[in-house]
Amino acid sequence: MSHPSTTPVKRRELFNSRNVFILAAIGSAVGLGNIWRFPYVAYTHGGGAFLIPYLIALLSAGIPLLFLDYALGHRYRSAPPLALRRVGRKWTEALGWWQVLVCFVIAILSTRRQKTELLTWLVCFVIAVYYAAILAWASMYFIFSFTEAWGDDPAGFLMGEFLQVAETPHVGFDFVPQVAVPMLLVWVITLVVIGLGVKRGISRANVVMIPLLLVMFLILVVRAVTLPGAVDGLNAFFTPNWASLADPAVWAAAYGQIFFSLSVGFGIMITYSSYLRRRTNLTGSGLVVGFANSSFELLAGIGVFAVLGFMAMSSGSEINDVAAGGIGLAFIAFPSIVSSTSAGPLIGALFFASLVFAGFTSMISIVEVVTSAIQDKLGLSRVASTLVVGLPMAIASMLLLSTTTGLYFLDITDEFVNKFGILLGAFAMVVVI
Repeated sequence: MSHPSTTPVKRRELFNSRNVFILAAIGSAVGLGNIWRFPYVAYTHGGGAFLIPYLIALLSAGIPLLFLDYALGHRYRSAPPLALRRVGRKWTEALGWWQVLVCFVIAILSTRRQKTELLTWLVCFVIAVYYAAILAWASMYFIFSFTEAWGDDPAGFLMGEFLQVAETPHVGFDFVPQVAVPMLLVWVITLVVIGLGVKRGISRANVVMIPLLLVMFLILVVRAVTLPGAVDGLNAFFTPNWASLADPAVWAAAYGQIFFSLSVGFGIMITYSSYLRRRTNLTGSGLVVGFANSSFELLAGIGVFAVLGFMAMSSGSEINDVAAGGIGLAFIAFPSIVSSTSAGPLIGALFFASLVFAGFTSMISIVEVVTSAIQDKLGLSRVASTLVVGLPMAIASMLLLSTTTGLYFLDITDEFVNKFGILLGAFAMVVVI
């Protein structure tokens, strides 16, 4: 006859309600990739025709993987490592740590003697480390928008005066104060939110930030579509190139965008769904999050290309000449647009504020995956696990990305995450489960 354990079991934190969970999940899914990656990916992979493989990818991979993540987290009430171990095989815990590794690279070396485990953590830093840098840049550019600090050369200002990028890639520790100070503030806010817990921190942050993000971006889009030349930009974005549907690279781009934007494959949705009450409509929640994310991406495409159409008309260029993605769109193209119109400061402030809000909600979810995994594994308190995880990440972020060589490190880590971390982890989990 088995005897009940006398060890008290700590109750897992819960979201205030299903609606709060949906806002948090949308906050994680809607990030920098929605605003600066999707419009350019869609434009360069068939325009309006890209929406067909994109929708198929959403229905055949994105939403099913959301359902899988929700089911695992909700059923096993834990972060990815413990959830996958509870599936039934001890070795599957390693897959959970791989998902944690994508957010905060951890190499686990363990030896077992009966019930004793020895864990050695070798810490490197990926998504959260460089996300903090981009948030710091966006925060400063929000301020720059009011004075147009970049002058007549946004590219030169970004690489020179602002980031002070070194001429050659190397490991250096020449700090750039205008990057280091806002990055420190980003980490302080993030760790305070996570340290406050699911109800008082994560829930409240998303309840405030997501509605504000939506309102700001709607204002930006409405203002953008009224600019001269906006119709030309929208035509370039939506005009379908049907021949592109025969190109496998277009389909690969569609599935890649769905993986990256929905936060599947690196443990976030497993962690968040573990904070849901037992009787919760998971499928309804997954459908709302999946389609809300895609709707925001489409809205971002409309806003971005309306502005690019104005930029092309103002400069006498073609859309091809001004269209860009990623850092080039956010920190070079948009500042050029701000300098081209009387409504520029408003457009710039709304755009960069949207980047900050979208980035913060995503960064909170990324750091929470690691915090929850450490809390499950080592039995630490919420505050202790936040400090154990957050302080090393913040220090590494400051050392590696607030320097003149930070941009090089960002490029390398982003390449690892996008091409190996997320896709490999999601594929392995699906096969094993």
